Amino acid sequence: MKPDRRPAAGTGRRLIGLVRPELRLAGAGALLGLIATALTVTGPLLLGRATDLIVYGVGHGGVDMASLARQLLTAVGVFAMASVCAWGQLWLTGEMVARTASRLRERVGAKLDRLPLAYLDSQPRGDVLSRTTNDVETLSQALNQILGQLLTPFLTVIGVTVMMVRIAPDLAVVVLLTVPASMVVAGAIAKRTRPQFTAQAEAMGAVNAYVDEMITGQSLVKVFGREREIATTFDRYNQTLYGAARKAQMLSGFMAPGMFFIAGLGFIAVAVVGGLKVAAGTLTVGLVQAFIQYAQQFNQPIGQLASMANLIQSGLASASRVFEFLDAPEERPDPEGDPRRDTPRGRVAFEQVSFRYTPSTPLIEDLSLTVPPGSTVAIVGPTGAGKSTLVNLIMRFYEVTSGRITVDGIDIATLPRAELRGRIGMVLQDPWLFNGTIAANIAYGADDVPREKVVEAAMATRADHFIRTLPDGYDTVIDEEGSNISAGEKQLITIARAFLGNPAILILDEATSAVDTRTEALIQHGMASLRVGRTGFVIAHRLSTIRDADTILVMDSGSIVEHGTHDQLLAARGTYARLHASQFTSGRGDDS
Repeated sequence: MKPDRRPAAGTGRRLIGLVRPELRLAGAGALLGLIATALTVTGPLLLGRATDLIVYGVGHGGVDMASLARQLLTAVGVFAMASVCAWGQLWLTGEMVARTASRLRERVGAKLDRLPLAYLDSQPRGDVLSRTTNDVETLSQALNQILGQLLTPFLTVIGVTVMMVRIAPDLAVVVLLTVPASMVVAGAIAKRTRPQFTAQAEAMGAVNAYVDEMITGQSLVKVFGREREIATTFDRYNQTLYGAARKAQMLSGFMAPGMFFIAGLGFIAVAVVGGLKVAAGTLTVGLVQAFIQYAQQFNQPIGQLASMANLIQSGLASASRVFEFLDAPEERPDPEGDPRRDTPRGRVAFEQVSFRYTPSTPLIEDLSLTVPPGSTVAIVGPTGAGKSTLVNLIMRFYEVTSGRITVDGIDIATLPRAELRGRIGMVLQDPWLFNGTIAANIAYGADDVPREKVVEAAMATRADHFIRTLPDGYDTVIDEEGSNISAGEKQLITIARAFLGNPAILILDEATSAVDTRTEALIQHGMASLRVGRTGFVIAHRLSTIRDADTILVMDSGSIVEHGTHDQLLAARGTYARLHASQFTSGRGDDS
């Protein structure tokens, strides 16, 4: 996926829309921030008056300690109240950001459910993971800092400006002259840093994608001894991330020193001119002291904004990636209406179906096929012939380009996906298990299934025996990789899961490719009885597993080039016969 190049303003507007539901909390926080700022900016004036009391008392025979104590106690009370209000503002801001981040995660989770398989197939899994976790968390942290610290500096600048103008308008002009220069520096640096933070976020996504890929294939990496090559490739990705992060941090690092330098020049001018005014008698020492404190308070928010620049830029880059993910094309919405009450029979028909992954590359063209209920159709052919695509179209993992597919006479495009897939049981070549008990893995997708039904499904698929040999039987916990059971046992569990749903249609996509011959025989024996009354689609490379199919379809380049029974296709001496001969004359089996 290409980096997001939208202007920061567009991303900022979407962030405002994201926070909008929490306007009440934002308003309460703003009110507390306003009170805290008003109290804070009165503090230097109170302390300046206390200083004037001391200076006056020293020159006139004694300090009025009672008045001084009242002034100081008032200052303490003001600062204490300001602290309480500031804490309340930060608490409300934290609550607002937590709710906003939670709502964003809900949107991301819901988006994942609505994304078509084509999107997930086209994106590195680690990059998708980075967008939905790292980028969301970075955005959450940025919002927390920005919303918690952005309002107070602006209010402080306004309040301090008012107080400085009241004390000495000419000195206030000196301080305010530093603002345009600071804004020019900040704008110039920010313009150059945002692309670097975007590149950093993209590089982080690439690192995550590569790490995910290598962890998944770690056993093969070790088998082929590619550890050094993997380390070299990872180092290249890591260096790209390092370079992007280094540029982003270095450029953003110029902002704070540049703005502090400009503020320092203004501070020097205030100190010199203020001293001259005291000498001339037009300002008291206490007012100059208060003004200098106000000048510091005026520069402090600008410094805070400068120090937040890298966080803001990083947050905007992450926000762009999250919004790009949320804007990805979704699956076509399900049709509205009540679920159909007909009893699924399993009749499947392809009517002049065409499909292509990309507009310029046709895969399946004008395919017509009718599969009667209860029959078994085997699909064979070379890699890339369109076998898996065919069953993916039945499941509506992809939408047909033209034509239509019907199940029991109903166009599947008019069926809600959940209802369609509830009629179908599917077992993939790569078994998928989650971290949980074997019983929970078998019952996945079924609601409130009693244990005896789970056991029945396992017995029917010949999985019961190996499960009972495990220390905890059906309560044995396996991880998502299934590292404590064999590949064949994992596949038996997924087959039991498919059969538990009692579907009208079974799709077996190389379901026995990961098992040994004995386990394959057990699976075939179990499937033979379970296929009775069900329509079966079996994708297989080992032709010995599909010789009893009612119909065998031979596919090549998206088209059915041959079809018939095993004996008919052998007699035809065509593509199927050549595939059969290549397997059974190379020592892989005997079909006699």
